[in-house]
Parts: sequence; structure tokens; C-alpha cells
Amino acid sequence: MFLSFEGMDFSGKSTQIVLLRQRLDAADMPSLLVREPGGTRLSERIRDMLLDRTHGEMDEVTEFLLFSSSRSQLVREVILPALEAGTHVIADRFYDSSTAYQGYGRGLPLDDIVRVHHLATHGLTPDLTFFLDIGIEESFSRRQHRSGEIDRMESASRDFHTRVREGYLALCEQHPGRIKRIDGERPAEIIANDIWSILQHHLSSDSTEGHSA
Repeated sequence: MFLSFEGMDFSGKSTQIVLLRQRLDAADMPSLLVREPGGTRLSERIRDMLLDRTHGEMDEVTEFLLFSSSRSQLVREVILPALEAGTHVIADRFYDSSTAYQGYGRGLPLDDIVRVHHLATHGLTPDLTFFLDIGIEESFSRRQHRSGEIDRMESASRDFHTRVREGYLALCEQHPGRIKRIDGERPAEIIANDIWSILQHHLSSDSTEGHSA
């Protein structure tokens, strides 16, 4: 099974991924975690370019194509072999991030983005996507309390992040069978219980959506 986690910056994805993997391990369902951008030698080098705040001149199309290039390498080198071997794969972001951030956030044509997605993912679609939804004020509040420097994407304007969230909400409406909106402003354990319940229901229903273009 291929699962992806999506959300605004500081939405709590990392915490929920850890909690889910603990439950999968307890259920004897070992998993592989990958992140975007990154996950391979080449993809990690692309990640460094994308998140470096000194690259403020980066063009929107360049940004999108770099994310897509990193994704293609990750899918071909890591994700597809793992799925073919029967390993459950969890992605900390996948192509929905590019639709939300570069499509809705940057304003690139959505039709063009979808076409590149198909190429960059080699036709792969997550079986299930968890969108951890938090409000813009909550996102910025969590950013202020974070230790360390924020990266180039996290440092974008409030208006940009507002458009990104609107993009995610639109994707939830477009793909209700795959993308599950989760209220991310509740206690972590309650959120984890919801995610586990949704996953269990998905497994029991033997859904056939995913792994295809």
C-alpha cells in the first residue's frame, strides 16, 4: 500500500507519520518512509537547492520542475521497487503538494501541472492520502514557536499559504475517495486514532483505487 501525508507547513505531519508507523509495526505491517523533496542521492541535492533561502530568484516553473525531477527519481529508485517487494510506503508529501504549492500557490496552470505529474510519478497514485488541515493563523503561530531557521518554502507570505490551503481543500473535494481531510488542530493522539480508523476501513473495504495513472 502507498500512503501519502499532506498539509500546510507545521501541520504535524511528521508526528502523525511516526505514530502511524508505530501502529503498523505493532500490526506486523513494516513500512518504508520517504520524504519529498529528497529520498535519493540526487533528490537530496535537489532538495538543498529548493529549500535554500538564498535562492530567492528561483522562477516558479523552475521550482515546479525541480520538485518533479526529485519526485521522478524517488519513485523510480525507491518507491516502485519497495511496492513491488510488498513493502508499505509512506510518503511525507507527494504530487498533491506540487498541485497546492506551485499550482494554487504560485499560480501555474493546473492542466500543465497534472500532465507533468503523470510523467514524474511514472503513473503512480497513492492509495490513500491524509491531509492534515490547520488554519493559516495556527500555521504561523507554530512557525513562530519553532526552533531553528525556516526554509525558503516556509518563509513565503501569508497570502501564498492561504492560496495553498485553498488548493488543498479543492483537492479534497475533487478526490474524496483518496484524500481524507483530518482536523490537525486537535490533540495528536486523537488525530492518530482517526487516521488509524480510516486506514483500517480502507483496508477492510479492499479499495482498488491507487497504483495507477
